[in-house]
Amino acid sequence: MDIRGKAAVVTGASRGVGAATALALAKGGCSVLINYNNSKEAADKVCAEAESAGVQAISYGGDVADDSVCRGMMQTAASRFGRLDILINNAGCTHFISHSDLDAVTSEVWSRIMDVNLKGPFQCARAAKPYLDAVGNGEIVSVASAAAYNAAGSCIPYSCSKAAVVNMTVSLARVFAPNVRVNAVAPGVIEGDWLRKGLGRNYEQRLATHANMAALKKVCTPKDVADAILGIITGSDLVTGQTLLCDGGSAIGNGSLF
Repeated sequence: MDIRGKAAVVTGASRGVGAATALALAKGGCSVLINYNNSKEAADKVCAEAESAGVQAISYGGDVADDSVCRGMMQTAASRFGRLDILINNAGCTHFISHSDLDAVTSEVWSRIMDVNLKGPFQCARAAKPYLDAVGNGEIVSVASAAAYNAAGSCIPYSCSKAAVVNMTVSLARVFAPNVRVNAVAPGVIEGDWLRKGLGRNYEQRLATHANMAALKKVCTPKDVADAILGIITGSDLVTGQTLLCDGGSAIGNGSLF
């Protein structure tokens, strides 16, 4: 897809991967709706930076766990931009809980993570479908995680939610075909404020450890993941139902036995 003159919704776009993706789309000539839940000031800054690229940009507050928010968001984007071509399901949440601390994983933890990380992308995709169908060449890219494959990550419910996103990507690719392609990207460890807050004083050490384990000796930045997302959107129109692992080669390791 040539994104010039197109319009996109990016959920969870006030910071990190969402913000980097929204700005990459804007710099490519795509108007963007920047969704946020709590960080209005940060979202407005991303919106202003996107507008400086010469495209339309609006910020939209709301929790993707709420279906009415998802429907209102897609309707607003289509109304303001006159079309909707791209949906980026990036909004997500977690709790940093040791996998061995089973009692800390309460029903509330499960519900919140699944509501945002899994139900949210489904609701957004469902709400966007009529608008994406109307353009005849729509795109959905959801942000999963390498945790979907290695069952690691911040907590057990988080890795489960992301594995479900990978599975749902295949199901939605079938349902949305032939007018809309549905894919996902699965990042490894991503440096930034979200992980820094979760890991606290262990942040730098954990980053270094993960980088050393990866074939490319790097962890992801938000821009790396945004580039992977843009690569899916602007690449072959015959790719659908796939999840692209973007982890610096962590999954394959560095080949060292010692």
